[in-house]
Amino acid sequence: MNKFTKKVLAGAIAAVAVLVATPAASAAARDGVCNTNEFCLYWAPESLGSLSDFTTSIGNYGTSQPTCYEFRTPGLLGYGECIKNNAASACNKRSKAVRVYFNSYHEGVYDTIPANACRELSKTLFDNASHLFL
Repeated sequence: MNKFTKKVLAGAIAAVAVLVATPAASAAARDGVCNTNEFCLYWAPESLGSLSDFTTSIGNYGTSQPTCYEFRTPGLLGYGECIKNNAASACNKRSKAVRVYFNSYHEGVYDTIPANACRELSKTLFDNASHLFL
């Protein structure tokens, strides 16, 4: 093996080692999968149906396309529907609580979803318009 081939081979091995040693990047928000550090609203009770996943607070879910936040899990009930006034349950995979509000801009009655918990919405069941990361 000549010096050039050895350098190319060494570079390739180093690149593979970096890729293997590098932890996977956190999953992308708004991809229809409820990942660590995300808050997710579900179309159906018991965290079933299509979901909408978030990494930030949202002041107004919107009521129609193309400007609403929608359920994003293809092939499941609720997929593509706007989430405003359509969510039945939530999972909070964050380290702090999240509140789901009846009204836009974090007003009115709310359900609090504790850190690392899934819950049925009760006060905001099918009447939800915003959420706030606490």
